[in-house]
Amino acid sequence: MSRLRTFAAAASSVPITLFGLVLVTFLIGRVMPIDPIIAIVGDHAQNDVVEAARLQLGLDRPLAVQFWLYVKLLMQGDLGRSVMTSNPVTRDIAQYFPATIELATVAILIAVAIGIPLGVLAAVRRGSWVDHGVRVFCLAGHSIPIFLLALIGLLVFYATLGWTPGTGRSDVGLEGMVPDVTGFLTIDALLARDWESLRDACAHLVLPAGVLAYFSMAYIARMTRAFMLDALSGEFVITARAKGLSAARVIWRHAFPNIAVRLVTVLALTYAGLLEGAVVTETVFGWPGLGQYLTISLLNADMNAVLGATLVIGLSYLLLNLLADAAYRLLDPRVR
Repeated sequence: MSRLRTFAAAASSVPITLFGLVLVTFLIGRVMPIDPIIAIVGDHAQNDVVEAARLQLGLDRPLAVQFWLYVKLLMQGDLGRSVMTSNPVTRDIAQYFPATIELATVAILIAVAIGIPLGVLAAVRRGSWVDHGVRVFCLAGHSIPIFLLALIGLLVFYATLGWTPGTGRSDVGLEGMVPDVTGFLTIDALLARDWESLRDACAHLVLPAGVLAYFSMAYIARMTRAFMLDALSGEFVITARAKGLSAARVIWRHAFPNIAVRLVTVLALTYAGLLEGAVVTETVFGWPGLGQYLTISLLNADMNAVLGATLVIGLSYLLLNLLADAAYRLLDPRVR
């Protein structure tokens, strides 16, 4: 019962936040200097055609009425129809979003596998050359713009060394060879036992996921180092050392579990940031995910697609933040 109350407390602010997200998304679509009617009927359409389309879409009505109609359609799961693809936006998002989730998931796994040990190592070796090296490495990863990291990665590992394939999610000759079951190419190739497509999909994942992972790993390592420095100065660690416990046992059995709760929040928000910030990476690498879909839709003044993709990304961030807050409350009794 206490866990249910904890989750309810964490979820109590969701309706207000969700309403704010919908409102901001709606207002963005109305204040942007792009006329969605022109995108539908074309630049050279006659005035009567433009006005007829405006009346049909309800854009002649007061802003409050337009917002109510927008919310009413959202409650029915209707994000409108994309001008660019002529498909419902929900269908397009269901097609493109799995590629973004796949890329962000691989990136966060790499970032966690490298960033946490680096942060622990830097904290344990505080003030040494190892600590300084880790901090410089992380500072570079967190400071260099991600589009520049992506371009450098393509130049070095693809154009110069030839270690990785080019842009895209798979080679042209293998596109459509794997049945689309889950939307995740690696999982679908594994289910189909198509090992060639699986190797190709993994090869195309390495470079964009590595770029995102480096950017995220820098933040994870820095936060892990800060948390570990605080934990290593605690009285329980001093007591454990006085008992003669080994350094590894003190670090991983006493100090690290004490920071694991705070790391959960960091990792959840970092993962949400990857889903949100993959726009630039997907554009550079030609990755057919939600970020590229959002960028192309914006360039084509496809406002239904832009607002739908923005709303989905914001909702993902909200849900992950909610889960992180609930996990924090469940794992740390002091927060209750």
